[in-house]
Amino acid sequence: MIHYSCKNVDSMVIGSDDGLNLEEVFDEYSQRIKDIISSLNQRKDKPGQYLQWMNLCYNEETLWYVKEYASMVKGRFENLLILGIGGSALGGIAMTKALLHPYWNFLTEEQRGGYPRIFFMDNIDPDTMTSLLESLDLSKTLVNVITKSGDTAETMSQFMIVKDLLEKELGDNYRYNIVATTDKRMGILRQISEQEGYKTFVIPDDVSGRYTVFSAVGLLPLALVGINLDEIINGVKDMDLSLKNTDIRQNIAAKNALIHYLLDTQKGKSMSVMMPYSSRLKYVSDWYVQLWSESLGKNTDREGNSVHIGQTPIRAIGVSDQHSQMQLFNEGPNNKVINFIRVKNFDNVLEIPSIFEYTGIGYLGGKTVNQLMDAEADATIVTLTDYNRPNVTFTLDKIDGYHLGQLLYLFEFQTAISGELYNIDAYNQPGVEQAKNYTYALMGRIGYEDSANVLREKFNAV
Repeated sequence: MIHYSCKNVDSMVIGSDDGLNLEEVFDEYSQRIKDIISSLNQRKDKPGQYLQWMNLCYNEETLWYVKEYASMVKGRFENLLILGIGGSALGGIAMTKALLHPYWNFLTEEQRGGYPRIFFMDNIDPDTMTSLLESLDLSKTLVNVITKSGDTAETMSQFMIVKDLLEKELGDNYRYNIVATTDKRMGILRQISEQEGYKTFVIPDDVSGRYTVFSAVGLLPLALVGINLDEIINGVKDMDLSLKNTDIRQNIAAKNALIHYLLDTQKGKSMSVMMPYSSRLKYVSDWYVQLWSESLGKNTDREGNSVHIGQTPIRAIGVSDQHSQMQLFNEGPNNKVINFIRVKNFDNVLEIPSIFEYTGIGYLGGKTVNQLMDAEADATIVTLTDYNRPNVTFTLDKIDGYHLGQLLYLFEFQTAISGELYNIDAYNQPGVEQAKNYTYALMGRIGYEDSANVLREKFNAV
């Protein structure tokens, strides 16, 4: 299991101005946390609660269908192209970047075990899109288009471009190069898929996009490149069992949720930094940024009161950001809580040669880069603590599917508990929807004429 340390949040370590008396707050919030965890587990099967993400690891049917399809298409395609944005892409990116060879797409087909190269088209930059499409042989590319609503403008514009190119190159057979992940019954992509005859997978109801990583949204791309899904799901199941414990002292998601909530509301720590000490976990920070900001950044609470709450998440990576952001973290505004992710055992041990012994860098010879990474992390944590900057540490035994599944599910559960503490809806995103509606209006979508008129008036007033 993942090890968690929060000692550098305690007021005995960093002072009462910036820290918490952890024993007191754990006692004070013990019943509240117990009620929240019990409520989440009682409500998870009820429609409309948007808690179905808690059940995804137990969906054996989806797991079987995903593995079966991946087995059927293995060896047929050189490339896998994922079309999606936000929650439709970030989980898959985080998982594949962590679990595949860091330079997977540069390996030969034999080195990849017959599995395809993988590319995520998660933005609509015309230069990047054009360059990628010019680089791929689409006739040898499987395209996985992911959108629950089926009308996400970015994803569907990508899909329209790729579908047109595929059809021109392959004729009627183009449909065998497309697999859609979308709503079970509704939406434009569902309608198109049934008309065109695409293979489809379902995004379940009552699961917000940022919580879909353990549904077909995340699992299908992983299976298609040969990642062991059982290992991931077993990690999620074990973490789910652990997080059912209603004792805050035994529940690391509850601990970190409460710590973030109290540091934000009582100590002015309005920012949450996610800083893994592993390049392979870099994109876990990107995934966390969406999860934390979309879930908790809200205008109103459940009673309709204006609150404007939510910590701002910040991406960082150790050790690189010791040479960029750390100056700010240490000596800038003391308004952050730092989340470190450390890895106990890397896959490789890399020794530094014993050369240049007559110079000031001779001390490095004979040691390993692993030792240097650990020393850098230790030094950073101690320095932050010296500056009275609250920080917590998650430690993984190693980077594999089991521990990564645990880590992501832990953060999902932590976010859910935080939403209850803030008394907000952690599963909607009205601020995002408004921007989407304005985009539809600007692009001339039928039914959005009133919004287009409002936008024109606002533009003319500027």
